[in-house]
Amino acid sequence: MRMSHQVALHPRRLQLRLLFFTAWLISSTAYFFQAPCPAAPPNVLLIMSDDQGWGDIHSHGNEKIDTPVLDRLASEGVRFDRFFVSPVCAPTRASLLTGRDHLRTGTVWVTRTLETLRAEEVTLGEIFKANGYVTGCFGKWHNGAHFPNHPNGQGFDEFFGFCAGHWNNYFDTTLERNGKPVKTAGYITDVLTDAAMDFISENKDRPFFCYIPYNAPHSPFQVPDRYFDKYKDRGFDDRNASVYGMVENIDDNAGRLLQELDRLGLTENTIVLFLTDNGPNTRDRYNGGMRGAKASVHEGGVRVPLFIRWPGHIKPGSEVKEITAHIDIL
Repeated sequence: MRMSHQVALHPRRLQLRLLFFTAWLISSTAYFFQAPCPAAPPNVLLIMSDDQGWGDIHSHGNEKIDTPVLDRLASEGVRFDRFFVSPVCAPTRASLLTGRDHLRTGTVWVTRTLETLRAEEVTLGEIFKANGYVTGCFGKWHNGAHFPNHPNGQGFDEFFGFCAGHWNNYFDTTLERNGKPVKTAGYITDVLTDAAMDFISENKDRPFFCYIPYNAPHSPFQVPDRYFDKYKDRGFDDRNASVYGMVENIDDNAGRLLQELDRLGLTENTIVLFLTDNGPNTRDRYNGGMRGAKASVHEGGVRVPLFIRWPGHIKPGSEVKEITAHIDIL
């Protein structure tokens, strides 16, 4: 039996659960909340990239990559310095969506149905939907492909992307929209962003939860030439030039999303979160000197960025140094 109707929260309580999960961690000299929650429920834009490590951010000390939008997002909100996730994709997604350890969700690996989130788990999508939000997911789901494990069975009104853990072609590929195949044109991260922007625009007068789990910079390492050439010219090998190009493309698309919020007059009432799902997928690029990478339980495999911006409510330039994790967001 589905549980979504049993966990409905008052919108104000929902805001508290989503945003104030770290309040008890903050000392009296380091408050980062500036104002109380508004009477109207805020929109929520949750962006997660795939296999982007802690060190794949310019403001984390990597001077060889350009991520001006993500750097600005961090400076305009709060940066979580010691934020941890699971070592691989699907378990992180399950824990992020449910607020529960991945072992409790049934999601213990990335293939052979072990990536599937148990249908009875209660997700962010279901909680937001039960509280009057319109909900959309745009990108890599990787928590089950068949109803009720499909995004449309887990609280998302709109789904556009793919349910697998890996996709072979990032250009002019076929994705699915609510269970039906759709032929697309262009680079996949741009296409997913276009769909998310349409969703935001169409629902600008309603509270929305927009979840964008990008599949880049996960392999295969495919990116438009202008991004690849930029980093190739900086002396990187083909693989890392592709990865850094894919990350910069994500940064550009994050900028498009923020510009759309500005255009629609939604910036002040939209909480924007950015995180990644695990450590870097190659071990020969900058990661802050940490040991380990994706699929490792060493710090380099599980420590990732988390930035949260909410203008007028979260103090710009704040930093949380205490340990937090994906299960704390819900």
